[in-house]
Amino acid sequence: MGLFDRLFGKKEEPKIEEVVKEALENLDLSEDIEAEEVSQEVAEVESSEEAVLQEEENQDTVEESLDSEPTVEVSQEEIEEFPNSEEVTEEENTELQEPVEENSSEVLEPERSQLEETVQEKYDRSLKKTRTGFGARLNAFFANFRSVDEEFFEELEELLIMSDVGVQVASNLTEELRYEAKLENAKKPDALRRVIIEKLVELYEKDGNYDESIHFQDGLTVMLFVGVNGVGKTTSIGKLAHRYKQAGKKVMLVAADTFRAGAVAQLAEWGRRVDVPVVTGPEKADPASVVFDGMERAVAEGIDILMIDTAGRLQNKDNLMAELEKIGRIIKRVVPEAPHETFLALDASTGQNALVQAKEFSKITPLTGIVLTKIDGTARGGVVLAIREELNIPVKLIGFGEKIDDIGEFNSENFMKGLLEGLI
Repeated sequence: MGLFDRLFGKKEEPKIEEVVKEALENLDLSEDIEAEEVSQEVAEVESSEEAVLQEEENQDTVEESLDSEPTVEVSQEEIEEFPNSEEVTEEENTELQEPVEENSSEVLEPERSQLEETVQEKYDRSLKKTRTGFGARLNAFFANFRSVDEEFFEELEELLIMSDVGVQVASNLTEELRYEAKLENAKKPDALRRVIIEKLVELYEKDGNYDESIHFQDGLTVMLFVGVNGVGKTTSIGKLAHRYKQAGKKVMLVAADTFRAGAVAQLAEWGRRVDVPVVTGPEKADPASVVFDGMERAVAEGIDILMIDTAGRLQNKDNLMAELEKIGRIIKRVVPEAPHETFLALDASTGQNALVQAKEFSKITPLTGIVLTKIDGTARGGVVLAIREELNIPVKLIGFGEKIDDIGEFNSENFMKGLLEGLI
């Protein structure tokens, strides 16, 4: 089953064999039901006759008890055998109170769990601006057109570009819809609404190979983070350190952005806040030397996850490329197969500029995944589709907001559901 069918359901006609089978089953069930109804009616008549006889016997018993005084004396003696009736009542009250307390704790437990967001709720919250912005434009678009013509497709392409899905994505999708409209002989715009959403999902799905999982190792996992200043790279590293430590991992950070004092101080503060060690060097030190110290310490101390923060001076690409290549050689000198992940941090609110950054960094160093930050404060979440289509770099981590636990591993199904829910 494809991604679209899993998210929004598959519309298909039932097979003729299934229809016949269901009809035969219904026929047999109806006969059983009729027989059961007849037996129920007989049972009801018999039970009503028994009820009448029982009522007559009860009346005779009541009349006999009224005429019999010894029965009253015996019941009085039985009552006198329990002189401490108040104590019994207290014990009964105590026994009654205990299950009430248990029930009350069971009632409170779901209320506490409701305060914690599920992963899908985080996606829905974070993508609300993107979803409502795209949805409002799409609804307005369909309201303005009464027929499917060339102007319809031109306006649709412009709408998709404004939604930050990228020029290439918009162009390819519009061409596919032109073909689909001819194939289906669609005359009304509403006939293409579901097709548009389906094409967007298929565009992300491609061959079904998402490669979204992080390549954790049995021993040391080395993660290298790149990205321009101000995109939330260092903050993402700090939040991930908290996440992995909460999961029971031994975490260490390396402050390799040595030319910007603020970056080192920020990472050191995150280390103090989440209680993980941070490897730093002297001001203006060679970033590769700091990385080497961090790698040796990580191996010696049995660290599970080592995260390395690097400079993001994209305006000086030659120097940055040389620096990252040197860092890569130093890492491999200690652990030949590392780094296991090279993440590019991108600010979703920059829209198409984020796509430009991804293209430039992919020329500088091989990238295994993207950390998408600040998605909650923007309506430009469609840039994920552009990155997927034009660069084929998977988004592996996503930031949902400002809280320390507002980061998680990216899930395409949760994302597409949060992005497109309610548009069909």
